[in-house]
Amino acid sequence: MKKQLIFATNNRNKLKEIDSIIGDRYDLTTPAACGITEDIPEDQDTIAGNASQKSHYIFDRVGIDCFADDTGLEVEALNGAPGVYSARYAGEQKNSDDNIDLLLKNMAGTENRKARFKTVISLIVDGKEHLFEGVVNGVITTERHGTEGFGYDPVFRPDGYDITFAEMSLEEKNRISHRGKAVVQLVNFLKTL
Repeated sequence: MKKQLIFATNNRNKLKEIDSIIGDRYDLTTPAACGITEDIPEDQDTIAGNASQKSHYIFDRVGIDCFADDTGLEVEALNGAPGVYSARYAGEQKNSDDNIDLLLKNMAGTENRKARFKTVISLIVDGKEHLFEGVVNGVITTERHGTEGFGYDPVFRPDGYDITFAEMSLEEKNRISHRGKAVVQLVNFLKTL
């Protein structure tokens, strides 16, 4: 029998993507399917803190094994900003175009374009937490390129590539991305249980 595992997201595309990687050992479901329809809080001051807060929020309410992720873009010249505030960098409306506009404005004339994407996944199994981290280094371009992906993808070019995440296929991005790296660690750990 498959073991139930909640992924703390209501994003169907994210769920489908992770479900295809996890395989048939787990019945992957959403918080909403378990009766949690309110916004899950994420008000910590670190990416790991947010991931942990979200997974504990789910586990404390339903007692079912679960995991949550949080991701941030850390720009060297901006002292790690937007970091944990990546989704709401330009305001609470969480608009990707506004966030990119503000990022490009704040980096105007900056020669150091180094940045990294970081994802942390917090998994709670049998009441015990496990953390997995994925990082990809790159640079912030001076303008948008590509139409795929989401968030800061049009202005993030990973090291070793001459195209942005938004110019890659989803499959290509997942092979090298921060989230992809963290998910591989998660999946490898789940296989040992």
